[in-house]
Amino acid sequence: MSEFTLTLIKLAFLAVLWLFVIAAVGVIRADLFGSKAATKAATRAAQPRPAKAARQPKPPRAQPARGGAPTKLVVVQGERTGMVIDLTDVPITIGRANDATLVVTDDYASSRHARLYAQDGQWIVEDLGSTNGTYLGRTKVSRPMPVPPGVPVRIGKTVIELRK
Repeated sequence: MSEFTLTLIKLAFLAVLWLFVIAAVGVIRADLFGSKAATKAATRAAQPRPAKAARQPKPPRAQPARGGAPTKLVVVQGERTGMVIDLTDVPITIGRANDATLVVTDDYASSRHARLYAQDGQWIVEDLGSTNGTYLGRTKVSRPMPVPPGVPVRIGKTVIELRK
């Protein structure tokens, strides 16, 4: 092989090595400071909305338990398996924070990860901007969604269900 070919191979290897270093720094930066998409979404959420969407909904109220309405929240998987929380008109917050209704010590859960509340006779799950997401069945919760009894809600390694 000629000297020129070896020099070109060395330069190509050096370029690939620098591309790898730049990509690694980009990933670390995104993990530490958040991605540009997350920053744009947070900025967009902070902007005022039109008057029609600016109205605040009435505080959620639980309807009395009738026939098929769930009456308790049960932890079916995770560190707190078997824990039961009676459902009242008070919203249930789930996360690692000490003031959460259901405190989970899971590395995959955020401080204030999700919220369950009653509205119009059904229970709604809402993700509170968690890092790893909240799942209703196999669907990622991206907006408030109704929770049917017996359908698992996964928050990190913790799985909960509404039961009668």
